[in-house]
Amino acid sequence: MRSRSGSVTNPNVEAWTQENAEYTDARAEQAWARDEITYGIWNVPESELHALPDLAGKHVVELGCGTAYFGAWLKKAGAARVVGVDPTPAQLETARRCNEKFGLGLELVEAFGEDVPLPDESFDLVVSEYGASIWADPYKWIPEAARLLRPGGELVFLVNGLIAILCFQETEIPPTNELRRPYFDLHRVEWPEDPEDDSVGYYLGYGDWIRLLRGNGFEVLDLIEVRAPLDGDPHRYNALPTREWARQWPSEEIWRARKVA
Repeated sequence: MRSRSGSVTNPNVEAWTQENAEYTDARAEQAWARDEITYGIWNVPESELHALPDLAGKHVVELGCGTAYFGAWLKKAGAARVVGVDPTPAQLETARRCNEKFGLGLELVEAFGEDVPLPDESFDLVVSEYGASIWADPYKWIPEAARLLRPGGELVFLVNGLIAILCFQETEIPPTNELRRPYFDLHRVEWPEDPEDDSVGYYLGYGDWIRLLRGNGFEVLDLIEVRAPLDGDPHRYNALPTREWARQWPSEEIWRARKVA
């Protein structure tokens, strides 16, 4: 299914089509085969972070699912229904192949996270792990998440750490130990140092996140600041924080909120 807007012309769709061809498609089946729920570039396990509610019997939608490995983990952990939403046809094709191979029964919908063709109040949990949470405008996808959730349902999403975003230079290297980007008026961020990458990310300050969530009927339950583990496989993105950096400051953050009944 396509977005109700009918549009697939989007720089982020183009970027992830290329990413799928170069990297994610080849690794998708390996990710689907895993059982443990982990987060982000450091693969920190849910057993340590406790970001999710009890999944047993829950209806879950993932906004910006990519190849849907995270949704596969949620289904294995007891979710009754998992729907993955993503605007990139190539990513969804990979997800469909994995879904058929592993037989988990995920439902996959081609749509942008800001405009999802699914009924109001039809889910107990909305999740986004580096999906709509950074690739879609939060002033559009947060209201959509609220619409999709039943009263009392929860929203859990992972984003780049705010300190990391503020410390990134405008060159393709890891963040520095100095603030390089203004905090106020943070919203739409492009990366002009790479002429072949027109992708757009979205980031907010803490106060803006809280006001946005509260303004859409959420109460904030937690903000989990992810710390890199002492060991384990290093992440592949050289432009992202080093382990040494991410041991000192949070390179990733997980927000958890509940839709007020």
